[in-house]
Parts: sequence; structure tokens; C-alpha cells
Amino acid sequence: MTRREYPLEADVAIVGSGPTSAAYARILSELVPAARIAMFEAGPSISNPPGAHVKNIADPAERAAAQRASEGPGAGAPTVSSPGQVKAGTRQARPGTFLLAEGFAAPGEDGLPVAAMSSNVGGMGAHWTGACPRPGGSERIDFLPDLEELLDEAERLLGVTTQAFEQAPLPRRVRELLAARVDAGRESSLRVQPMPLAVHRRPEGELVWSGADVVMGEPTRANANFTLLDNSLVLRVLTDGASASGVEVRDQETGTLHQVAARFVVVGADALRTPQLLWASGIRPAALGRYLNDQAQVVFASRLRGVDAQLASRSSGAGLSEQSGVSWVPYTDDEPFHGQIMQLDASPVPLADDDPVVPGSIVGLGLFCAKDLSEEDRVEFDDRVADSYGLPAMRIHYRLSAADHQVIERAKEQIVRLGQAVGDPLDDRPFVLPPGSSLHYQGTTRMGQVDDGTSVCSPDSQVWQVPRLYVAGNGVIPTSTACNPTLTSVALAVRGARRIAEELENSLLMSESDNRMCK
Repeated sequence: MTRREYPLEADVAIVGSGPTSAAYARILSELVPAARIAMFEAGPSISNPPGAHVKNIADPAERAAAQRASEGPGAGAPTVSSPGQVKAGTRQARPGTFLLAEGFAAPGEDGLPVAAMSSNVGGMGAHWTGACPRPGGSERIDFLPDLEELLDEAERLLGVTTQAFEQAPLPRRVRELLAARVDAGRESSLRVQPMPLAVHRRPEGELVWSGADVVMGEPTRANANFTLLDNSLVLRVLTDGASASGVEVRDQETGTLHQVAARFVVVGADALRTPQLLWASGIRPAALGRYLNDQAQVVFASRLRGVDAQLASRSSGAGLSEQSGVSWVPYTDDEPFHGQIMQLDASPVPLADDDPVVPGSIVGLGLFCAKDLSEEDRVEFDDRVADSYGLPAMRIHYRLSAADHQVIERAKEQIVRLGQAVGDPLDDRPFVLPPGSSLHYQGTTRMGQVDDGTSVCSPDSQVWQVPRLYVAGNGVIPTSTACNPTLTSVALAVRGARRIAEELENSLLMSESDNRMCK
């Protein structure tokens, strides 16, 4: 599926290889298998199949090498397994990601000091936690009448399940304890429940994480018209008049430049690099890079009481421990945060040497907070300074508003209540992670119902003013969300891919008809 021979032309050129780019490739492979699809990824392929989750690699040395290979210009820098381990005044990324070298905070602003990216086939989908909750309340995009069906399709592509830990004893206990504190007065759909997860079982029965490889699936891998080119950095989207007409790409292994003509271009890098590429291409709508949305994250930890060590055994080197689990406290407009409650196989804080941890008995609580959206929260690009890839350098402008601080304080109070309900807190107070820790950046190529200057793309993800150019990824989400965004962004990618497929199908039918007439 990966190769080094660059095509001269394609029907669809896809920039990036994360879950949303993979969704475009999958839907197009299913609906228009005759379409020629070329996917370009700036980083290397680090797994087999391409796009698989690195935590499914059993050998620790191989897993670490795959993570280092994903860190682009940050490779070799110290990393931390959790942003909660970042010491005051330090900036460290998680394994498999890298931070902005500069420009992460303007003077007098909060900035996003630990805003992180990854460069590898599969994108951040090779490193994520697989959480796929549906948006609720004001998180939802109210001008998409087909949103529920799109979310259904996104769940199919990601392989989402709520049954992964159905037989494990401890997750059920956690949810019962949380429900006693949370569920009163909530609609049934908003009560404590298992977190929908993108996980799957290998043929031998092991439960493992899903990545972009699952989204691509066999329909993409078996598609002879699909080509994945890794170590291929797209430098510009090409335009012919007003429409997208292809991409200019640099082979990172040889340094050679290639121009690939395309009838459609999809840019699905991430919420920072997608607007960067549009800017570098001279495509600069007023809303580009604006409404940047990180989710402030509050964390806490508790220990379940009365856990029998006989219930648990430690997990293997790869995949997931089936003793543990992930529970979900859904977002509501009255309580504008989303709870991701994860059981851990080790304590996040030091315990006594003679105090062994039963896997799954330590409960890590995290609340993601919805942001007070502002067009002034943005990523700008400096044409005078090049980043490590040779593209215009990023400059982050980001502030937490008074409303944001109020929500964070409410989340801190709530997470302590949840921690006390679950068991014995391991610390005296919750910790607010540094801005950028969520990795859930959104809004920078946001979708809109109409072209009024406050959005970058249409409800089909097509860039206003530039026909045949589509954007993908979390940056397309226009609402303030607290829930993990991947399911929503894949759903939006499905809508865009269907639009391209419809146009391609009509075009291919017309071409066949013309050929028959010529004969």
C-alpha cells in the first residue's frame, strides 16, 4: 500500500493519514472504487498494517522506537507518560508527539505551552486513548440534520464498542459509585455509562487499540487505486483559477519536489497544520486559524476500597488490561464538562513500597471543560520565519476567559466529589493540566452554515471560495465541546467524502458515456 513512486495525477489527493483522512480514503474506496486516491503523510510508517496504534506493539523497544519515529523535529527530547508529570516551568511532550519549539504563547497570554503534534502514518490515531463519545447539548452541530446518521457511520468506521470491558468486575463497581453521585435528575442517555471505545480483538483474542488502520480497513488496503506515500510533505495546495487542482509535495527521503494534479484535494493534517498549509498556499479566509479551542483538563485520582487482589492480574506488554476499563460521565449544558474515568494499572502518585497496587483499583478521573469560544483565540503564521518543515512558523494567541476560569473551578469541585464517591483520594486537591494538554484542538478550519466570514468551510467541509478543496480533522468542528472530538470529526469527514464521491461518480459516468459515443 505504501510506495515511493509519485503519481502525476489523481482523482483525490489526501494530505495527512489520521482517522479523518483515513475516513475519506475508506468512503471513497467503498463508493467509487475506480477513483484514484493518493494519500500523503509527512512522517514515516511505524507499524504493520500502516496506521495501527503503537501501544499494540508488544516489544517495549520496538514500541519506543515507533514513538520516537513519530516525534518529527522533537525526536530525542525527554518525554513524559502523562502531562500531569510535567513539573512547574518545564515543557515536555508525551511519547509519540512533539511540541512547538517557539511561538506557543504570546506575552501576557495563557498560550498553549504543551500543544503537541505527531508525524507518522496514522497521525495522533496511533497514540490516542480511543474514546469516542457522542456530543450532547450545545456540543452538537445544529445545522446538520443528518448528524445522528453520520455519527452512526463514524462508529462503524472506527469500530466503536461499549462492550469491551463488559466482563471485567471493577469497571462496573466504578460506574455504580459514580452513578450514585451523578445520575439523579439526568436523562437516561446522560447518565454514567461505559465509554464508547475504538478497540478491537485480534484473532488470538487479545483486546487492542484501534487506529487509522481500522478506519481504512480492507476496502482501502485492497483498493488497487489507493496509494499511501509516507515521508511526503505537502508544501502547497495548487489552484487553477479559483479551484483546487493538486498538491506540491517534497519527498523527505530524497528532497525532490513533485507536483501531483488532482480533481479534489482534502487537507486533513491537524488543527494546527491544516490552517498552516492553507496559509502557505495563499488560501487565507478571514476565519482561518481562529476560534482555536483547547479543552482545559482537570485530573484527580482515587483508590477503590475493598478490592480483592485475586480479582486482577497484570496486563501483558501490549493492548489493554481487561481488568481495567473506561467509564463516561457525559457532558450537559448545566455541567459543561465531560468525564473520562480511567482505571490504571499503577498509581499516578508514589505509594509506599509495601503498598502494592491491584491493576484497575486506581481510578484516574479527568474532566474536560468546554471553552468559551473567541475569534481572538487563534494560530497565526509568520511568513518571515520558517518552521522545521520549511512552512510559515506558527504563533499561538490564546487566553482563558473569566467564564473559562469559572468552569474550571466548577470542574475542580466536581472532580473532588467524584473522587470521594469512588474511594479514597490519593491527593489533597485536583490538578489543572497545562493548556494544550487535551490534544483536542478544534475550530481553526471551522464549518459554517453560510459563508459569513466566521467559518472556513461549508457543511460538506468544502472550503468557501475554493471549490474542490476540502478540510478534515478536529479543526472543522465549529461548536464548543468538552467530549473527545474524534468521533465527531470522522462523522464530518464522512459527509465530505460522500459529497466528493457523488461528484466523482457523476463525472466518471459522463466520461464512460462520452467514450461510448466516440466509439
